[in-house]
Amino acid sequence: MINRLFFRCLTVLSLIVALAGCSTNPVTGESQLSLISESQELSIGAEQYTPTQQTQGGQFYLDPELTIYVQEVGQKLAAVSDRPDLPYEFVVLNSSVPNAWALPGGKIAINRGLLTKLEDEAQLASVLGHEIVHAAARHSVQRMQQGMLISAGVAGLGFALSDNEWAGLLMGGAAVGAQIALAQYSQGDELESDRYGIEYMVEAGYDPQAAVELQELFVKLSEGRESGFIDGLFATHPPSQKRVDRNRELAQKLGTGGYRGKDVYDKKLATARKLQPAYDAHDAALKLASEDDLSGALAKINEAIRIEPDEAMFYALRGRIYQAQDNVAKAEQDFDKAVALYPEMFSYRLHNGLNALQQEKLDKARTNLTRANEVVPTSIAFLRLGDVAVKQNRREDAVRYYSTAAEAGGEVAEEARRKLAQLTQ
Repeated sequence: MINRLFFRCLTVLSLIVALAGCSTNPVTGESQLSLISESQELSIGAEQYTPTQQTQGGQFYLDPELTIYVQEVGQKLAAVSDRPDLPYEFVVLNSSVPNAWALPGGKIAINRGLLTKLEDEAQLASVLGHEIVHAAARHSVQRMQQGMLISAGVAGLGFALSDNEWAGLLMGGAAVGAQIALAQYSQGDELESDRYGIEYMVEAGYDPQAAVELQELFVKLSEGRESGFIDGLFATHPPSQKRVDRNRELAQKLGTGGYRGKDVYDKKLATARKLQPAYDAHDAALKLASEDDLSGALAKINEAIRIEPDEAMFYALRGRIYQAQDNVAKAEQDFDKAVALYPEMFSYRLHNGLNALQQEKLDKARTNLTRANEVVPTSIAFLRLGDVAVKQNRREDAVRYYSTAAEAGGEVAEEARRKLAQLTQ
């Protein structure tokens, strides 16, 4: 709960200096309201980077060379930015949702699903340059101030998950980093990031025409209402013809020409593109499961595992399908496999712990739920840790866990309050 206390203190400090703090936008040079200091900005980004990655699919660990490549391109752009001394980090996330985001302090992520849509390194540079501007210009910090995303309520428990949820399992709740990453930017912020991102591209040697092509692609896809983009990139970075026109005007002014890097990009994306049928099968399985077609979902996820047997995500989903079919023994095997392949991933630990509790394997449940909460605290994990503590006659621990879960909303909090009342009668 250290994060919660930190953000509550941060809220108090922000309110104290409200209406008093001003600073200069590091990119534009314009004056702007500043309730959050640079040291706080860096702390927020550093503390929220890993949890936010995990709530958005976790790292794409099957192809570490791809992440190294994205880091190299990102650092090349960061070096010519208006805040080159920020502790920039870049990561590829294992999500089919086409998206990219930036947390305060230069903590940037791009999804596998967006990388596979791009055509060359220059287009990748356009995406990363855009996100670097968001970080350098403190757009995320400004959104936090305007939206009060650091209020005590938001900075509290984290994700309020239920036991059986399919689509949206990792999207609910109120984790601070996820809210920052998924909040929509204003048109002004987007135009600003487009403009200066293109300037960074040119200074780093890339063809600015790639930024025009990128926005043209996004507008076309948004008009076709491709659901993945609507749910991902377009929800946070709304496209418009105005952005296309502005990018084209600036590109013409700066002069076309520069590095495109298609051959290199194709080589670096080879593995991700080769694995795309497996992820398509996984995504189809998730959709079928959400529609209660568990047999169809099982067939699809088995197809995904046949294509790529080393992807933890696939075993985690199959485990959830088996669990929904009341086959907890098979579910346990798959959750164990997912944890073995990606032990740091909170959601795999969470499901493993919930399944172990269902089998009365209390020590295993306690270990996995505790490990899950160390990365991303969730109300359901605290609730079930309370149940484990009751079964193990650890009354004080149970009271503590139920009290924490009771701070969340919905059915989880109601159940926690009922059980807490029973313990304290």
